[in-house]
Amino acid sequence: MTSFVLSIAMLTSIALVFGAIALFRRGQRKQPALMLVLAVVMIANVVIWSIPTKSGQSLVEAEAPE
Repeated sequence: MTSFVLSIAMLTSIALVFGAIALFRRGQRKQPALMLVLAVVMIANVVIWSIPTKSGQSLVEAEAPE
């Protein structure tokens, strides 16, 4: 389930980048900048969850603590 959420987050961040580019071309500045910031935050979260730990597992594969 977590990998599904990470996939949706990546697709959403790609859509945000393309939407921000479209809005920049129309002359807006504030909203596209915020969209790019959100895309960067989402990508950073996906990277953090995907990086392997010392044991070789990523946080997505690790078991939830009981």
